[in-house]
Amino acid sequence: MTGTQALIQAVARLREAGIEDPARDARRIMAHILGVAPGRLTLVLPDLITDTQSDEMAALIERRAQREPVSHLIGIRAFFGRDFRVSAAVLDPRPETETIITQALGESFSRVLDLGTGSGCIILTLLAEHADATGSGTDLSADALSVAQENAAHLSVKDRVTWGHGPWFDAVRSGQLFDLIVSNPPYIAADEMAGLAPELMFEPRIALTDEADGLTAYRAIAAGALAHLTPQGRLIVEIGPTQGAAVAELFRAAGLGNVAIHPDLDGRDRVVSGANLPRTDL
Repeated sequence: MTGTQALIQAVARLREAGIEDPARDARRIMAHILGVAPGRLTLVLPDLITDTQSDEMAALIERRAQREPVSHLIGIRAFFGRDFRVSAAVLDPRPETETIITQALGESFSRVLDLGTGSGCIILTLLAEHADATGSGTDLSADALSVAQENAAHLSVKDRVTWGHGPWFDAVRSGQLFDLIVSNPPYIAADEMAGLAPELMFEPRIALTDEADGLTAYRAIAAGALAHLTPQGRLIVEIGPTQGAAVAELFRAAGLGNVAIHPDLDGRDRVVSGANLPRTDL
């Protein structure tokens, strides 16, 4: 069959499965199967595809119909204009997380720490955007660190980043200081997990929830931040849209100053920042 015929069948199957945008997902999967950029897919659709390509397409479309994320099927997710390798071992990079990047790039930094780095999308983007910076990423998952290391090599920043295996600051050398600490920790409360989109069930649970109230990671990060921040150093974390006030208070209680809540492009609270300097809210 031709690519066009295969695509029509794929879109119909995804529509039947209730996928929100079946044409977009089917095209991304087909572009991956055919080894072409998504923007060039239309040019090759009239061509015949092989039986192997047809079988691979059908298999991936069926997995998508079962709500497995497209990024897992093709192994790639775009973030801040770059492609990152992803797998079931890491949280998918998401557009709202780019709010951390824009806030971090608003001021200079030379040494950055990413706690719970996952795919490495945050720290590696910051290093790619800031050619003189170096940094370190930590994660509890060895499999996640392997993905991050592959992404570092792909983005040609592997010589400027080191990795630590362990939870939060436990994987950081005592006395090691950074002028920027970033994190997108698990912030979904345990009782909210049942209401998540089916696609999220394919992502690592440990990266989604703390199995408690959603604030456990912020307590640990806030408590350890000042011991690892240079004077004037900043702490920037992603939050759930209802957690701004609670996380901001944790920052203030830990002694951070200039605490602020920042919205994402949809206007929802998305990032809390603070700094190692005399507090101005006393």
